[in-house]
Amino acid sequence: MLQVGGLRGDNYICCKTLLNKMAVSYSFHGQVVLVTGASSGIGAETAVHFAEAGCDGLAMVGRDQGRLEEVRDRCTTKGIDKSKILLIQEEMTKDGGPQRIMKAVEEKFGKLHILVNNAGIGGFSSLSDPELMEKYDKIYALNVRSTALLTQLAVPHLIETKGNIVNVSSVCAKAAVPNMLAYNISKAALDYFTESTARYLASKQVRVNSVK
Repeated sequence: MLQVGGLRGDNYICCKTLLNKMAVSYSFHGQVVLVTGASSGIGAETAVHFAEAGCDGLAMVGRDQGRLEEVRDRCTTKGIDKSKILLIQEEMTKDGGPQRIMKAVEEKFGKLHILVNNAGIGGFSSLSDPELMEKYDKIYALNVRSTALLTQLAVPHLIETKGNIVNVSSVCAKAAVPNMLAYNISKAALDYFTESTARYLASKQVRVNSVK
């Protein structure tokens, strides 16, 4: 069984942790934010908190247009104007998905200050699972590959704005959960992607962090 969409957990605490991890004040006036996996769970709550914190532009990526619209409506109750919200219905693992996302952000806002890589998929898998490789490929494609590609496309904008990247990881990256082999591997890979990216972008004054 695979589970797709926003990650579960104490969304409020995770979002506060996310904002604190960025080591900036709880105010995002004038900044443009891109959140993936924003139609539910942590991604949705993160988008709402950025709206509340005064971001100037908010791009939300998800597979379900109806849910994205519901999150947008919640965001507008926090003070952000509807015209400053961009909804992007996209499957990130499809060919050209990350490219279409960045093109939409560029056309709407022309800049980007914060990228929140939250889109993810989880599920049960083990060495005895006959579908292990199929599940591994699907999980890795979303949790790691598409995240890396979207980050690569966003980096030129983030260097220009001296921005921030936040990758939503999992405790499974450090403490593997039995029967979640592919997911454990993907989150461990995401943590090393975060560390490598942080080291590479440090001299360019772009912050890169992960939250669990």
